[in-house]
Amino acid sequence: MAHIALATGFILILIGLYGALTNRNILRMIVSFTVADTGVNLVIVAVGYLRGRTAPILDATLPAAEAAARIIDPVPQALVLTAIVIGVGITALMLAYAYKLHETKGSLDIADYRELKW
Repeated sequence: MAHIALATGFILILIGLYGALTNRNILRMIVSFTVADTGVNLVIVAVGYLRGRTAPILDATLPAAEAAARIIDPVPQALVLTAIVIGVGITALMLAYAYKLHETKGSLDIADYRELKW
């Protein structure tokens, strides 16, 4: 199960990077970055998965003495939740920039913005 998620995450990262490097349309580049971000989140969750372990909730069914051997580390899931929120914010910012660029030039082709280079 974890191997499939890990492989899928790496494939999503590669698809996203390929799309970001080969597309000239700014919106397609933004979608490609989002796909790569999703792949990174999937890889982090897959790395943190341990077969046969349970959620890190201490109650009557899980004694505190056995907790270290029977629970999953919650840090990767917390990192992914944080990364999802940050990714949504970055995507919204990129879309706002794309909107302003389209409003200014009337185009979303990256080649039309040569004057922004140094």
